[in-house]
Formats: sequence, C-alpha cells, structure tokens
Amino acid sequence: MTLSAAQLALGSLSGSFVGFTLGLIGGGGSVLAVPLMVYLVGVGNPHVAIGTSAVAVAINAAANLANHARSGNVKWHCALVFAATGVVGAFAGSTLGKMVDGQKLLLLFALVMIVIGLLMLRRRGTNSQLDVKLSRDNLLPLLAFGFGTGTLSGFFGIGGGFLIVPALMFATGMPILYAIGSSLVSVTAFGLTTAANYALSGLVDWALAATFLVAGIAGGLVGAKLAARLSGTRGTLNKVFATVVFVVAAYMIYRSWSALGHSA
Repeated sequence: MTLSAAQLALGSLSGSFVGFTLGLIGGGGSVLAVPLMVYLVGVGNPHVAIGTSAVAVAINAAANLANHARSGNVKWHCALVFAATGVVGAFAGSTLGKMVDGQKLLLLFALVMIVIGLLMLRRRGTNSQLDVKLSRDNLLPLLAFGFGTGTLSGFFGIGGGFLIVPALMFATGMPILYAIGSSLVSVTAFGLTTAANYALSGLVDWALAATFLVAGIAGGLVGAKLAARLSGTRGTLNKVFATVVFVVAAYMIYRSWSALGHSA
C-alpha cells in the first residue's frame, strides 16, 4: 500500500508516542503500535499493521538488548534456549495469524491487550537467586514457555515482553532485572521472525516502519529522561498506562465487533 504524507506524519507521531511510553515505563508500549497504525494512521489491512509493527518492535528491542548486555543483565544461555523454541513458535504463530480474518485478529488482539494491562497492574516480586545458570531443572520449562510465548508473539505481532519476563522468572528463578535484559533476546528474535514471515507475503510497509522507528527512538530518549525524574512514581505510571490500554482495547473490541456484525 502507498501512504500519503499525512499518514506518514501520523505514523511518526504514533511512533514517538510508542517510543516515549517504552522509555517511560520500560515495556508494554509496543502493544499500542498495531491499534495506532490501524485507527490513527489509517492502515486498512490489519495484517500490514501487524507485520510493520513487528519490524519496529524487533529493531527497538535489539537496541535495548545492546544496552542491557553492556550492563551484564543478560543470562545468555537461558535466554538463547528460551528464544530457540520461541522462534519456532513465532513462525507458526505468525503463519496462523496471516490466515485469520483481519477484524477477528484485531478482536483477539484487543483481548490480549486486556491481559497485558492486567499484568502491568500486578506487582512483581524480587528474587535473590542472582547466580542463575542453565540446568536440567530449568531446561524443559524454558523450552515450553519459550514456544508458548513465541507463538503468541508471532500470532499477534507483539514483542511479548510482559509475557516473557514473568515466564523467565518462573522457569529459572532469575531476578527481574536479569529477566528484563534476557527477555530482549526473545523479543528481538520473535519480532524478526514475525516480520520476515509477513514480509515474505508483502505485508510490511517499509516506509511506515522506518518512520515509526525513527520517531520511536526520539520518543524513547525523552521518555527515558522523564522516567529518571519520576522513578518514584513508576507504579502510578503503570496504572495510568494500563488504563489507556484498557480504553484502547475496549474501542478495538467495539470497532471490530461492529465490523464483523456488518459483514455477517
């Protein structure tokens, strides 16, 4: 599809907002990429919106992964095992997603947004097991959770960080800081797999992806600076953003349900 200058401008605005929220609260913001592309930018094909957002999510995650790796927050052996089966799941999920009617996919996407919003409201505990290593005890849970989260990530075209982080903590007992850093290996791998699968079907708008990504980087820098100042109110910020996610999800359910009703 060919987007107008106005749509690309709206794509830039959307990308900066997603990047800003990612920088501000550290995750979850990418779930708004698809609804913004569909309802604000005006991307008519939900599958194009999902494929395009997967490109932006993957590259954004790779940049953040580099930062966490330099800080020593990535448990590579656990992260790579988790991502290995997750990539298989992401390919299967994205292949299935392309076969589902666009409006039905948006409706399911909205339901997942509600789950993510609820996860954002849940307080995460800390764990003192700092010396986490790959072992026979955590190998099977890592493989199983990796495949499951990868499938969901590929099907909906989301980064899946809010699913991957608790999955890594549950499978290995690693602290949340390591789980966040390690999760970015999977977010990057799942995003690239999903983006490649959609690109093979011509379901990626590269101009929009580039615009969205560049603006997202700028927005992320602003969000990160603000987050440093508001570090004591992170819980409140999560609640506010979760509320936004719930409102957007409700709107998506309304629009998708109405569209499905008219097409019936």
